[in-house]
Amino acid sequence: MQGSGHAVCLGADIDTDLVIAGRYLRTKDHSLWVAHVFEDLDSAIAPRLKGAVIVAGKNFGCGSSREQAAIAIHEAGVVAVIAPSFARIFFRNAINIGLPVIECSVTCTANQNVRFDLAEGWVEAAGKKYPIRPLSPRMQEILAAGGLVNYWKAHP
Repeated sequence: MQGSGHAVCLGADIDTDLVIAGRYLRTKDHSLWVAHVFEDLDSAIAPRLKGAVIVAGKNFGCGSSREQAAIAIHEAGVVAVIAPSFARIFFRNAINIGLPVIECSVTCTANQNVRFDLAEGWVEAAGKKYPIRPLSPRMQEILAAGGLVNYWKAHP
């Protein structure tokens, strides 16, 4: 799987409450989540996420195990999330909904083009290629299918 997008740079320890605040979880309306994604971190960030690759610091997705955080990011149009490490539950929730998560330390400059190739195992930013921690072949298949539900539909 390959992808690219403009970089949106975030810091370390971005927890799921910063991704989508609990006050918006009383609804299953994904468009509401998209409108308010990262609102408590940066109220102007949501419109910049379509076609973006989030480049963050360590421990992305820590906090509660809410699947809505990964869904909100994915539905906002984010192509992938790159960070040196992820909270394990967030990592798996992202894979399960078809959002590529890439473990790699990348120097981030806002709006720079970021490209990645999961099969070949690299991320490129500012003309520099970084090796990534590889995903298992099964996880790559799940991502290629668009998430776990689609994967199981194709593999009865």
